[in-house]
Amino acid sequence: MRSIKQPGAPVAERIQWAEAKGRAFSFTLQAGLPLLEAARRGFAAEGFAGGVLNFRGGTLGPFGYVMPALSKTGENAAFYSETYRPAGVTRTKLGSMTLGTRDGAPFFHCHGLWTESDGHAGGGHMLPDETIVAEPFEVEAFGLDGAMFTAEPDPETNFKLFGPVAAASTGARTTSRAFALRLRPNQDFAFCLEDFCRAHGIARAKIHGGVGSTIGARFTQGGVTEPFATELAITAGTIASGPSGELEAVLDVALIDYMGGIAEGRLIRGDNPVLMTMELVLEVLS
Repeated sequence: MRSIKQPGAPVAERIQWAEAKGRAFSFTLQAGLPLLEAARRGFAAEGFAGGVLNFRGGTLGPFGYVMPALSKTGENAAFYSETYRPAGVTRTKLGSMTLGTRDGAPFFHCHGLWTESDGHAGGGHMLPDETIVAEPFEVEAFGLDGAMFTAEPDPETNFKLFGPVAAASTGARTTSRAFALRLRPNQDFAFCLEDFCRAHGIARAKIHGGVGSTIGARFTQGGVTEPFATELAITAGTIASGPSGELEAVLDVALIDYMGGIAEGRLIRGDNPVLMTMELVLEVLS
């Protein structure tokens, strides 16, 4: 399996996780607000301090983002590009967000694909402090009670990354058992989730959110992304018994690589290792 050497030593625990309760719901992002604040208000209205969300069509402007890039210093296995600030209104095609905290304040990690006002198809990592909701649009969310994604220094990658930690209950109404997960580098995305579900007696689960990166990508329909640094969003995902009777993760994703290549499709199990991180929520169905 492909692997990328990280600047720090790998930690023994390859899946960071926290068990929680949660609930799926939808809400509309309010126009004129920073995307971060609009998302925070939507979760807060349902009694949640954080969670994950997915969206399709929406409008942003002003808008700031970065793409994956090679590291210029060698202090990281890969890094970010310069900041891009397209003029006018940018229309999103899809996206996924983790809403948590960083330095004691609300923060998000959000990847997506979009079309800028000049017709350029782009994608990457949205910047919380430079992205404004231009027109109202609906998102599909999953709120967490009893766990929170919190940004902390990660010696292995030399980044400050979101990871799930236990948190005090907010008293929000919940309907499901859930696990907040962060997958660490150089392990196959699908196999990692399948192993986790087997270890925790989970027969069926649905993925909510899903923000991270893989070392290139290999798709079931035959597509290949060769550049190793990507920004990826999960568009749909389940873990359930496959034709063989064994657990199988079905992962539909969209990504942009550091050369600007855009790809969408279903990942091959066993051939898509994590590059830096992968954050998501598993809703336990049985």
